Amino acid sequence: MTRPASPHRVSRPLLRMVALARPRGVRFALGVLLGALATAAGVGLLSVSAWLLATAATHPPITALGVAVVATRAFGVTRGVARYLERLVTHDAAFRTLADVRVRVYQRLARSEPVRRFRSGDLVSRLVNDTDATQDLLVRGLTPPLVAVVVGGAVVALSTALFVPGGLLLAAGLVLGGLAVPLFAAALGRRSGRRQAAARGELSTALVDTLYGAPDLVAYGAMEQAVLRVERADAELTRLARRDAAVLGLGSGASALVAGATVWATLLLGVAAVAGGALDAVPFAVVVLTALAAFEIVAPLPAVAAKLAAIRASGARLFDVLDTEPAVRVAEAPADRPGLPEEGAATLRVRGLRVRYGPDEPWALDGIDLDLPPGRRIAVLGPSGSGKSTLASVLFRFRDPDAGTVTLDGADITEHPADEVRRFISGVPQDPHIFASTLRENLRLARPGADDAQVWEALERARLAEDVRATMPDGLDTQVGAHGARLSGGMRQRLALARALLAQPRILVLDEPTTHLDPDTRDAVLDDLLAASEGYSTLLITHDLARLEHMDEIYVIVDGRVVQRGSHADLLAEKGWYRRAHGLGDPPRGGLRVVR
Repeated sequence: MTRPASPHRVSRPLLRMVALARPRGVRFALGVLLGALATAAGVGLLSVSAWLLATAATHPPITALGVAVVATRAFGVTRGVARYLERLVTHDAAFRTLADVRVRVYQRLARSEPVRRFRSGDLVSRLVNDTDATQDLLVRGLTPPLVAVVVGGAVVALSTALFVPGGLLLAAGLVLGGLAVPLFAAALGRRSGRRQAAARGELSTALVDTLYGAPDLVAYGAMEQAVLRVERADAELTRLARRDAAVLGLGSGASALVAGATVWATLLLGVAAVAGGALDAVPFAVVVLTALAAFEIVAPLPAVAAKLAAIRASGARLFDVLDTEPAVRVAEAPADRPGLPEEGAATLRVRGLRVRYGPDEPWALDGIDLDLPPGRRIAVLGPSGSGKSTLASVLFRFRDPDAGTVTLDGADITEHPADEVRRFISGVPQDPHIFASTLRENLRLARPGADDAQVWEALERARLAEDVRATMPDGLDTQVGAHGARLSGGMRQRLALARALLAQPRILVLDEPTTHLDPDTRDAVLDDLLAASEGYSTLLITHDLARLEHMDEIYVIVDGRVVQRGSHADLLAEKGWYRRAHGLGDPPRGGLRVVR
């Protein structure tokens, strides 16, 4: 059963996002060391250059400057090479981590439909923008602060060794520029950052709804309101982006102000110290230019801090998907558990099946018992909302029972992987998805190795082959359009049936296969379905009374319970829901026993 993520699970999303990089911790540590080397080389380059220029002004022997000249060149080369290697290592590790996160998200969605908790456009935003936030945090939010701590401490120690007041002043400036300004930027960006992820999701949702619903929106004169919704969502996201840009600019300005004030204060203190004889001219030049270069260390931090709220919000939305409780689990089972039947017909047996969609929700299925012997045709009939499609969801392994069992020749299907069960139980869901691709590719989803002869055979059994030959010049290469828009409703149902037949299941489940079809098309599709399912163990789930006389047995479900069971003729002779649904009065005495 799909449950929302608990609040404690989405707490501390930043720490959880960083934890995603744990398998590549060595690479990120190497990236931090390379980043520290590049930044230290940049500071060292300016410090040595200051010493070289100040010393050269005293006209020493040229040999006294040789080491400094070589060091200047070495720092220049080291800075470029180390920065390149740092970007290479950290981005490689971040991209690999991002790929792992995407795989985890897709695997989570494939494990039985947490996707239904989210609007399609919002889900796209979570899969793209919110997942990409992991990369932003790892590249921009992890390495720069660690580099600042390592290199900043070393630079302050060097300046303090040369000139104690200058070192203390530089330490204060770095704390302001590397801690106070980022905290200020984070505070300013917190409100807009929290709302940006949701605003992107709203814009994506509005766009997807408008694009996919365009025909209906135009038909009902609602396109103007839909476009207005898109414009409002876009305006809100633009407003938040402008506020974010203003915060970034303010943070950069504050950093420049702190850096300038620190350098000027160091300069004034140094001039006074030189004038008083407490400091020589050469160390004075080194201290001042080192202070100027040192703020390269903390320059990226305000921008990172301003983005933290947005990254945190994206992380919370990402983990909201990852933490959604799966609707289907593979239970721990003993090694000697019964295996699924390898070949031949199988008997499907349902006992005491109970399912509900939430702890406070009524039972959608409340103690269902059902038997489907090999080669038999069983219909499950009932009004809308009686629990019929919930039964199909359990059989298709889209959700687990809350109680009871479903077995294939004695093997509990909940103790086996969902994909393995679907090799035995397949069919046509209530709303089968048709992909915006060719007929061939839509069919081969069920059996990727199928050749064209096998595809045509499935089309023949579904009675769609003749239509394809007559109306589709491109044959199996015909593009069916988004959601099968270029096919009629009956053709879409037959295509879904052909896909199910191509999978060659042991048991065929048809869940409301004639929904939204007109009566003539409904009857034709039902005839084709029944003809195509000849020889299969077939379970027809429907609220329609047509063609039920062809079924071996009928189960009537009302409010999640089986209230009648028997053949078409027997149920017509029995007082109850089935007879009333056919508009008949009370039967003569006798008839089939009502199952309660």
